[in-house]
Amino acid sequence: MSLTDFDRRLITATQGGLPLVPRPYAAVAEQLGVTEAVVRERMAGMLDEGLIRRIGAVPNHYKLGYTANGMTVWDVDDERVDELGAKIGALPTVSHCYRRPRALPDWPYNLFAMVHGHSRSEVEREAMRIHCLLADACRSFDILYSTAILKKTGLRLASA
Repeated sequence: MSLTDFDRRLITATQGGLPLVPRPYAAVAEQLGVTEAVVRERMAGMLDEGLIRRIGAVPNHYKLGYTANGMTVWDVDDERVDELGAKIGALPTVSHCYRRPRALPDWPYNLFAMVHGHSRSEVEREAMRIHCLLADACRSFDILYSTAILKKTGLRLASA
């Protein structure tokens, strides 16, 4: 896939995030000298083409009061990991859930789910809820707690 000049301009205009205004696509369109419809259509096209994976908010969980953030890691049946991951990812306390390759013999986990809570005990209760949902498909799990806030960024184009 190759990027057009407009694709590059659109990515550059949005790579720091969409403007926090009532009509962010209209603001980007004005900056680029095109219509809002053009911006919306091209963003949808880039999603369909796989040039971008998603458009979404990235909250700062600490500022929202969720200071106990634990990446729960699960060793589940490979044949069921997609089905189970969809169930876990739909839980309200899980911000993201995904499959990862195992690194045997030291790392048996293949399903990861980030759980947010106001306390570690809250995260541990949610992990037990997940454990019950996984039932006999789960062989083992652990919780890895965050120790620092990492800056999350999306696609960045190098300046030419």
